[in-house]
Amino acid sequence: MTTTLIAAAEPELTGLAAWAVDLMETLGAPGAGLAIALENLFPPLPSEVILPLAGFTASQGSFSLAEVLFWTTLGSVVGALALYSVGALLGRERTRAIIKAVPLVDVADVDRTEEWFTRHGKKAVFLGRMIPLFRSLISVPAGVTRMNLALFLVLTTTGSLIWNTVFVLAGYVLGENWAVVEPWADGFQVAVIVAVVIAVGAFVAKRVVRNREHRRRVAAGQETRGGI
Repeated sequence: MTTTLIAAAEPELTGLAAWAVDLMETLGAPGAGLAIALENLFPPLPSEVILPLAGFTASQGSFSLAEVLFWTTLGSVVGALALYSVGALLGRERTRAIIKAVPLVDVADVDRTEEWFTRHGKKAVFLGRMIPLFRSLISVPAGVTRMNLALFLVLTTTGSLIWNTVFVLAGYVLGENWAVVEPWADGFQVAVIVAVVIAVGAFVAKRVVRNREHRRRVAAGQETRGGI
């Protein structure tokens, strides 16, 4: 029954989206949870397709709304735990060593980021679960700083449940028009990406100017000493 319902409501899906749909057709609600777990590890997987489609399928009685929310939230937590483990395995020293090899980034930036995360980590993990890209990335610094695991799980579960519920309910209410959610989600993601690109561009420009100014002062100092 699930396969028939999904096929009836399915627009032209290809690539990763089609693969996610096949997973749901095979496993039902647990398949949606598995797809969301993988989406946390590989952000290109389309949660904005998986969640509304799962909501639509629940509205047709293939499985319950509670099942969808349970499995997709569990998938979010499992994916987040995997990335938390990556951060914990890296640890502070390995992270600092990696940062040292990145052009234009200082180890002091790592210290400032860590200090910020220590002060605002709870809000970052909770809200980050509802922001594209950051949904995955925020788990890594949580692991690096060894945020209390129980607290991390509570914040991740709560934030993920809110995010998943919004998209699942949208598909549930919209029915066969569930796909109209995707453009809105895509627009939100594009806005986030643009904001990140602007922030990174501003950071790089500031660092280039700072480094040029530093080299100019060093060269001027050497000329002064050479003239004495």
